[in-house]
Formats: sequence, C-alpha cells, structure tokens
Amino acid sequence: MNRVHQMINSRAISNLKLTGNGIGVAVLDSGIVRHPDFDGRLHPQKDFVRWEKGWYDDYSHGTHVAGIIGGSGKMSYGRFRGMAPECRLLSLKVLDRKGEGTVDIMLEALEWLRIHHEEYGIRLVNISVGGLPEEGRAEDSQLVQAVERLWSCGLTVVVAAGNEGPGEGTITTPGNSRKVITVGSCDDHLLLGRNLMTDYSGRGPTMECIMKPEIVAPGQMVKSCANRGNAYTMKSGTSMSAAVVTGALALLMEKEPDLTNREIKLRLYQRAADLGWSPRRQGWGMLDMGKLLR
Repeated sequence: MNRVHQMINSRAISNLKLTGNGIGVAVLDSGIVRHPDFDGRLHPQKDFVRWEKGWYDDYSHGTHVAGIIGGSGKMSYGRFRGMAPECRLLSLKVLDRKGEGTVDIMLEALEWLRIHHEEYGIRLVNISVGGLPEEGRAEDSQLVQAVERLWSCGLTVVVAAGNEGPGEGTITTPGNSRKVITVGSCDDHLLLGRNLMTDYSGRGPTMECIMKPEIVAPGQMVKSCANRGNAYTMKSGTSMSAAVVTGALALLMEKEPDLTNREIKLRLYQRAADLGWSPRRQGWGMLDMGKLLR
C-alpha cells in the first residue's frame, strides 16, 4: 500500500467505497502519458507548450502527480493506487521537458480552462507548479488573478505551497492567492530513502499577511506513475502533497456533490488534524480523511 494511504487512514476511503467516479480533475503540469493506471479516463491532452496532439510527458512530473490523484494501481495490483482511482483527468501541459514554463503559457492555459471547464466536466484543478512572487506583485499578479477567476467560476483550485522553505514568506505564486487551497508537506522534515530534501515546504505568511498554507499532507518519497515503461517512480515535494489533497477532495465531491468550493474549504478547516506546529508551517493542520469524509 502507498505510504500516503497509511498516513491519512485509507480505511476511511475503503469503508465508504468512494472512488472519485464522475469527478473531473484538470492537472496543469508537464503532461500525462497513457499509463495503464489511467484506464482510459484521460480526456485528450491540451498542449500549451508545443501544441502537439496525443498524450506525452517529457519531464515526468505531471504523470506522477496525476497518478497520486487518480491512478488505479492496475500495474501494481492496487499497491500504488491513487486517491480517487475512478476520477477523470484532463491534462493541460504547461511545463517543458526541463520542467520549466512561462507566465504567458500558464495564463493561456488558465483562461482556456475557464472557458471550457463545463464542456469537460471539470470541478477540481490541481496546480503543482509555481514560482516565488516578485516583490510588489503578490495578490495583484496576473497568475493570482487568473486562478481566482477559476475560483469565482465555482472550481475548487488546489495549489502547491512550493519547495522554497523553511523561511517565512516562501509560499510560491499562485499559492499566495487568498482564495485557493494551498497545500504544504507534513513530512518534509523526514529523511526517507535517498531523498536529500528536508524542511522545504513553503511557509507563510504572504506579503499581505495572509496565513498560508491552508493544510498539509504527505509529500515525501511518494510512489506513483512513471512517464515510461508502465512503471512507478518516487518523488518528493509539495507537488505531491497538493495532489493528495486534490484526490481527497474528489472523493468528498463524489460523496457530497452539491458542496461549493467555499464549503469544501470550510470543511478542510473544520476537520484538519492539528499537528501542534505554527500556523505558518501547518496552516489548519494535516489532512484527515476519516474526519473529512465522515
């Protein structure tokens, strides 16, 4: 079993028989390959980098994130199943083969999603990319405004806190938006396997003194889908933590389909597990699946 499930209580998921069925999730990242764990649940990929057709991921990050959200675990006999193994996934490729992207590409993809989300049945958006905000351009930045337009359309937007910690004010943009759900790592202090990163999770407050992140989740040495060979690979970072929360919210939406994005955010606040850390590090606390889905 994936250690993510072990940390957030997989029994809460199995007992309720929730799979994310019927929930559409958009993933803005480096692309997604047609790994068997996605079981034909991929919408046609929208490539904003090279404008190619078909599914591809020349950096591997997007496929890994998508596997955490919605991989079925087919190739591992369920051992590395994602959080919501029957959700539908829409890949918006915004990162190139080096894992780099531009603000213009991100803005184009976000605007396309704003226009087309209903057509694809998208309710959730995962953004596991970001950069440090420029001084004087925090909440009024174009990226923040773009994700807040998605939020205003009713979409639930989940953004990684970034890996620039542990200093204060290291939340990456667009995670510094006061509207979106920003996710940090609850286990970044652990040195697991060959992982060399430690204490990397972005911490608040933002330039406007807004508490961030809202919540933390496992992100260290998470095993998920690789971009070649129908295999799996391990990665660490708040990108993985954000994907865990996105998948969890797909289950919540399946259970209670009439919840608004504001109500979902309130539910996270009410049912997070306090780790006893500073709010600048943990926000409201750690994702607790048992409480979230009860």
